[in-house]
Amino acid sequence: MPATRLATFDDWVDLFRVWQKDIGVDYPEITNYQFEAKFGPTRSNEVEFGAYRGRPKWEKVVSIPDQRMRDALLNLIVYQGDTEFASVEQQRRLFQTAPSEHDRQSLCRVVTEEMRHGWQMCYLLMNHFGYSGRVEAQKMLERRAFDHKRLLGAFNQDVNNWLDFFVYTDFVDRDGKYQLTMLSYSGFAPLAQSMIPMLKEESFHLGTGQDVIKRIVKAGVVPLSIIQKYINKWVPVSLDLFGVDRSSSAHWFYVWGLKGRYDEPTAKAEANLECMNEHSRELYHQECVKLVDMINKNVPAGQPLLYVPDVRFNRHIGEHAHKPYNVHGELLDERAYGAYMQEMLPQPADLTIVADIQSVEKQWISPKGAIQ
Repeated sequence: MPATRLATFDDWVDLFRVWQKDIGVDYPEITNYQFEAKFGPTRSNEVEFGAYRGRPKWEKVVSIPDQRMRDALLNLIVYQGDTEFASVEQQRRLFQTAPSEHDRQSLCRVVTEEMRHGWQMCYLLMNHFGYSGRVEAQKMLERRAFDHKRLLGAFNQDVNNWLDFFVYTDFVDRDGKYQLTMLSYSGFAPLAQSMIPMLKEESFHLGTGQDVIKRIVKAGVVPLSIIQKYINKWVPVSLDLFGVDRSSSAHWFYVWGLKGRYDEPTAKAEANLECMNEHSRELYHQECVKLVDMINKNVPAGQPLLYVPDVRFNRHIGEHAHKPYNVHGELLDERAYGAYMQEMLPQPADLTIVADIQSVEKQWISPKGAIQ
């Protein structure tokens, strides 16, 4: 993408169109979509937590009383937007291998809405943060997931096939639901208002993943052991997305009223500022266990059930990072860990099996009405 200096949001839109073409998703269904910034009503016009609780939410960045808070807010928006564009880049190659026209249209909707979410974040950057916002909005379209340049590790991994995609949307997009929900309580009103339409759109993405995984299991064509490997791939990186343990950044996001807890409206206890990320991560893990229990209702009798790996397995962030825990949370000998991980995560042979199934088997996904 050619270097340029953005002056207006229209300049950014021109770069956005170049980005669409550059990554190969300039299909008519996508380019003809009416991209726009959308805003919805928030639960309260007042800051709901932290040191500024009870004060009016800030409508403009200049109204935020501390430069550190303004810098932290910009950082939150940049990271959120980066994940949206990254997910499109991860899924860009799936259009040519869609199992059906219905699945292709679902992919078009997911990709288009992820683009719109990135558009929304860049709209905030361009319209509220001056020169710094323009720089960050431009950089958002210059990084590439497939060059491993995106800001968070989960969004530099490949999505290789449609099974990969469905597990990704069920678990990684579910982490997205958590992040968007926490930002929906933000004391910066334009950010909080941005989250309401984004959450409505995100619900389709993770619902697509959960529904189709159930139907894949019900069809019984893809081996359960391979489905399990994809769960093992995406759940740990989703847990990492909540951030480091005992995060000082999460501490101050809360104190400053910029990002709440996932269960902020219903939480009875005061926030533990030392364990903000751990709190939401645990809620996410509990939800994943319930989701897999629902999927298991479609596993044929006598077959092994799917499971959510232990929170210590294959972590790259936090106190369990790079430690040889197995899927049950037990420490292994490091000499045996490499071979163990090859058994637990998708390997080239698994990709070949999935590719063969998707190209030959017409019924590897059961009809919509067949699942429990």
